[in-house]
Order: sequence, then structure tokens, then C-alpha cells
Amino acid sequence: MNDPTLRAVRAASASRRLRIGFSAALLAGAAIFSAGVFLRESDAFSPLVDGFLSQLTEWLPAAVCWFMALRRRGRGPELALVAGALSCQAAGDTYYMVLSATGQVVPVPSPADIGYIGFYILFLAALWSIVRRRLASMAWPVVLDGIVGGLGAAAVLAVLMDPVMAEIMSSGQRSATAVIGAVYPLLDLLLAATVLGIAATPGRVLGRGWILLVTGLLLYTAADVVYIDLQLRGLYAVGTPLDLAWAVGTALIGCWAAFHGTPRRRSLRDVSCVPVQAVPGLATLAGLGVLLLGTQVHIMLLAVVLAGLTLASAALPLVFRQRIRLLDATRQARTDELTGLPNRRALYSDVPGRLSDVHRSSAVLLLDLDKFKEVNDGLGHHVGDELLKHVAARLVGTLRPEDFLARMGGDEFLVHLADCGPRAAETVALALRDALGEAFDLGGVVVQVNASIGIASFPEHGTELGLLMRKADMAMYAAKSTRSGHALYTGVTGGPGKTHFHSVQSLNEALSQGQLVLHFQPKLELGTGEVRGVEALVRWDHPTLGLLQPDAFLDRFEEAGLMPALTEVVLGAALDQAARWEAQKLGMSVAVNLSARSIMDSRLPAKVAAMADARGLPASVLVVEITEDVLVADRARATAVLAALRRMGVKIAVDDFGKGFSSLSYLRELPLDELKLDKSFIFTMLDDARATALVVSTIDLAHSLGFEMTAEGVESEEVYRALADFGCDLAQGYFISRPVPAGELTAWLASRGSDEIAGFAIATDVDFAGSARP
Repeated sequence: MNDPTLRAVRAASASRRLRIGFSAALLAGAAIFSAGVFLRESDAFSPLVDGFLSQLTEWLPAAVCWFMALRRRGRGPELALVAGALSCQAAGDTYYMVLSATGQVVPVPSPADIGYIGFYILFLAALWSIVRRRLASMAWPVVLDGIVGGLGAAAVLAVLMDPVMAEIMSSGQRSATAVIGAVYPLLDLLLAATVLGIAATPGRVLGRGWILLVTGLLLYTAADVVYIDLQLRGLYAVGTPLDLAWAVGTALIGCWAAFHGTPRRRSLRDVSCVPVQAVPGLATLAGLGVLLLGTQVHIMLLAVVLAGLTLASAALPLVFRQRIRLLDATRQARTDELTGLPNRRALYSDVPGRLSDVHRSSAVLLLDLDKFKEVNDGLGHHVGDELLKHVAARLVGTLRPEDFLARMGGDEFLVHLADCGPRAAETVALALRDALGEAFDLGGVVVQVNASIGIASFPEHGTELGLLMRKADMAMYAAKSTRSGHALYTGVTGGPGKTHFHSVQSLNEALSQGQLVLHFQPKLELGTGEVRGVEALVRWDHPTLGLLQPDAFLDRFEEAGLMPALTEVVLGAALDQAARWEAQKLGMSVAVNLSARSIMDSRLPAKVAAMADARGLPASVLVVEITEDVLVADRARATAVLAALRRMGVKIAVDDFGKGFSSLSYLRELPLDELKLDKSFIFTMLDDARATALVVSTIDLAHSLGFEMTAEGVESEEVYRALADFGCDLAQGYFISRPVPAGELTAWLASRGSDEIAGFAIATDVDFAGSARP
């Protein structure tokens, strides 16, 4: 695992521990307060229980909410609103507690009432913020059922609160005290109905965090209603078990805040799906029950009004449900489920119409996230999904309302810019990349991504959507390969050696139609001049572009996730050629340069054994070459795979040794047989004394560890002889031979005489690192 991924995983683990710690502290505070209430010896005011512990259970949840709101850097106002609501409540109770502790009578109205009413207002605003972001992805029948459920619950709650309201109104007072007394039950009614309406939404996914919030709020409002009733009858006293309901309710709300926004996989245990007809059916029964009750006993007018609205609202979904469902099904079929953006179906339906006016310039942008696969593999697909949601939101916020944005699938997005020329499209591409350049905070996991964008202009590059998308795709891979960030399609590929515009279809055709071929370069033993092996390099015999070098296509295979398939094809081709040479009594063995993904595959040794056995070759026919950077990802797994291969008789060589920032520790830990010194040292060896010293010391190091040393890039007789003098074992390069097809190599070997073919080995190098080898 690379360092950024490791840091992200550690940050996620630390964030999870922090959230769990907050929740434990909140629940512990509520538990300690509860113990104090039950264990108190008298009803007199207790500074410890009614003062310190009571205030702790209120201010601690508020502090947790404020901390989490600041930690999320303002993404979504609901945490700040909840924090403000709890702070208002705590401030009001602090004022009430101070007056009670000093024996003063709390006036009505008082500053405490400002805090209490502020709690309701801010919490209702927080609930609206939570629901508002989900409305776009919710079907209209679901929204209507939620409204019906809330109205039905409000009608029933109004009946339950009728005695409280009746007692308030029966006092005959028209003072501020009566007004304040009537406001609290109504606000409790509104808050409880909103919570129940959201919770009763059919098909809604209720995670544990949302259940904590709902439970906490219902406990809070229930305690409020009981408190009002007791207060009206003069029975309420501070420090009774009723106070525990507020303490537990606010603790649960604080726990919700601690885990709010945490990305995680959903499981069946997290899903609470209400049957489609349950909500309108139950709401209708509730409304009818309230109206029937009103014919028998006196209930307040508000309950009757709510019951009537419930029946009217329930009838609307029932009457229009089929039509709404049809419209919603059409919308869902055109919408990407994860991001809420238009999908491919909407793209192919809408964009051709936007291209109908050939007299207006526009542009198609294809955007692909760089190294998105590393996020999925290193942090999990749930984090990758959360990242895609945030990426979509930033793209929408950067584009104009008249622009079209769709998710193509995976980490690819397509943008159609209306009334936009090529240069303006490049400006938009820069703005999109800048918008994505800021780190993404995914609930404790911080991820940094970049994007590559290809641009095709209408009508200059085509008038059909398919053609524009293909050209934008070609430009996008040009931007990715050159790391320029964005590229405008020019129609120039830069020659076969610089072609990066290979579609996934063409890559698959190369694998399945035998377009990948191997060329071989011999390796000589410097002491005797005997041919000890050859290195085979993969080429793409492209049907239209001709013979392509590895640097023109290997990166594209890696980006498309086809490197394992390429490795298998090259392994098979090399072993096939080894079998043919074996049949000619040439006694060949084969080596394959493995990519990082291949070396991490624990099934590789079994695959190699099966492939060799199918061709009648022993497993010891194989020599594999790895590069130093392969070992950076997961050395433990690489060591296990290489050790299994070596136990089979396979030899292991390190290619391009010394090219990067090498760590000598792996020379001790890994089962190696050969080091191949990078050609950059060989090229400068005769002209640079320091390079010469490095070559000599590296040869000595290899021999002291029991390894053979091979020098790459030998292109002159002087270098060849100097390496022999230094004690180097093997050499390869243009001085000996260029890479040639198998037939030419066989003829070359025959021309040297059969006595020089003894001990001949083939080193098959697929050059996975994409270096520019000839």
C-alpha cells in the first residue's frame, strides 16, 4: 500500500476511534446522571446532580455537534444547526438552573424561553436541510407518502395533546404566560410530526445514525409534553426521572452527530423498508379515527383540521399513484442511481437534440478521474462511491445551468457545453480540474484526486454524438499519457511510437486476435562469448498503425485493467516459443517480466505450473524479471509469491536495478538469482568516473550475495570489454544484436554454431514499466 493510501487508512481509523470515543462519553454522561437521580437522598436541589451533571448532559452533546460541524468544514449545514439547537436548549436550562439553585422564581416569559423556542426552530431547519438534499433522489410517491404519514401522526398527537391545550385555554388568561404555554405543545407537535413523517417514508433506508436521531428527538418531545402537563398541575420537580428522558435524548442526538456523514457499506440490517401502501393506509385510518372520535367527544379544532388534511393528502397519491409511478420510472431509468446525474440513456436521448443546430458551436468533454482504482482498492468501494457523489456535486457547482452533465459509468463523466468554442471549452476544463483539485473530506477519510479531460468541438470535429465522444476519448487519453490535465482533439497522433489513443475494444482485439508478438534480444556471457539467453520484448502489430513499441500501449493496458490478461498472453506466447525451440533440440528456458498486479496474485504459481505442464515443459523452464517498484506496494505478498515460484525451480531476476530509489533490504529478504543493472549506468560508464565506480561496486555487491549480474544497453566494443574486465557476468545490447523475431533469432543462433547454443536461456521481458526500449 503506497504512503498516501496508508495515511488515508490510518486517518480513517483514527476518525472512527474518535467518533466511538465521543459516543461513549455521551452515553457515559447520561448513565452517570441517571445514577445520580436514582441514588439521591432527598428532593432538595443537588449541586452535583441537578447542577453539574445535569448541565454536563446538555453541553457535552452540543460541544460534540460543534466539533463535528467544524471538522466537516461547512459541508452540509445540518450539524451546525443541530449544534445551535442544543446550545440554545442548554443555555435556557442553565439560566433556569441558576435561578432555581438560588431560590428565585423563574419568570414567564424569560430568557430561558428564547433558548427553548430557538431549539425547535433550529432543529426543524436541520431536519429540512437533511431532507432537502435527498428530495432530488426520492420519487414523488415516496415524498407524498412521507407528508401523509406526518399529517396522520400530527392528527393523533393533537388528540393526545388536547387535554394539555384545553387546560391552558381554560385558564382564561390572555397573557404572555398563556401564549408561551400554548406555543410549546404546538412546537412539540410540529417537531414530532416531522420526525415521524420522515421516519415513515416507505422504502427509505434507515441507517443506525438516523435511528439514533429519531429516537433522541421522540424522547425529547415526549418528555416535553409530560413536563407541560405536570407543570400545569403543579407537580413537576427538578431531579425526577423525567429529566432522564431529556438527558438520554440529547445524548442520542450527539451520537448521531458523531457518526453523521460516515461512509460505510449498507447491509440488510440497515434497511427499513415500509410497504408501499402501509403509510397512506395507516394515515387514512388515523384520520378517520380522529374524525369519528370528534363526533363522540370534544377535541380541539387543530386535530380535526389535521385529520381532514390527512384524508385529502392520502387520496391524492392513491388517485394519481399509477401516473406518478410511470413518470418516476421514466426519471429513474434516465438517472444514475449513485450520483443522481443523467445516465447513458439520458445522454444518448438528449445530447443529439442539443447538437441539431450546426450553426452554434458547442463542445463535448470526457472527464476521467486519475488513479480512481487506487481509491477503490485501497480504501474500499464504499469510499469510492462516496467520492463519486462528491465529484458529481463539484462538477454541477462549476458548470452553468444550461450545460449537460452525465455519468458514463465508473469514474467517467461527459459534459456537453452549449454555445462554447474550443478555447472556451479549454477554460471550462481548467475550471473543472481546479474544482476537483481541492481534497475531498469523506467523513474522516481525506482523498485527493485529479482528472484528465478530453475535448472535441462541434461541428469542427464532427456533428454526430458518437464521433465526438470517440474523439474526446482519444484526446482524454492523450491528456492522461502526457499528464497535461486536458487536451483538445487535433487529429494528430504523433506517429506510431507516440500513439496513446487505444480504445478498450482495440486492446481486447489485440489480446484475442494474436496482434501481440514477441521480439528477442540475445544475452552473452562476457567471459566466453557464449549465448546464455535472450530477452523477449512485446510488440503490438497494429492493423492500421503498424508495429508499436511498448511505451505506446502498455500504460493504456494498465489503465484499462487489462494487464493481467496481457501478462497471460505474453506468458503463453513465450512458453509456446520455448516449446518449439525445445522440439528443435535447442533446450530453451523462458523468463517473464511481471507487473505489480501479477506479482501480488497468489494464484500465479499455480497458473505458471499449469501453463508449463500443458506444453510439456518443466516449471524450471521459467525465469521471471521484476522491477524494484513492484516491491514497494506489498513486499510481504511479493515475497510469498516469488518464494513459491522459486520452490518450483523458477529463477528470479531484478530488472532495471538502480534506476529508482532502491532499498537494499529486499536483496536480503527476497529469493533472487540475478540483478540486471539499468542501462543508464552503462551509457555513461566510460565517461564518468562516479558511474564507473557504481558499476564496479554493484557487480561486487551482486557476487557477494551470490547473484549473477547482467548489464543492459551495451552498445560498443569498448563497453563490452570494460564490463568483462570488471567481472560482469552477462551483457545485452545493440552491440550484440537488436531485438528480432523468433525466426531471425533462430537463424542468428545457427550461424554462430551449435557449440555456442549450449545452456541457452530466453529472458522474456514484457517491459511493464513502459520504458522506451527499442
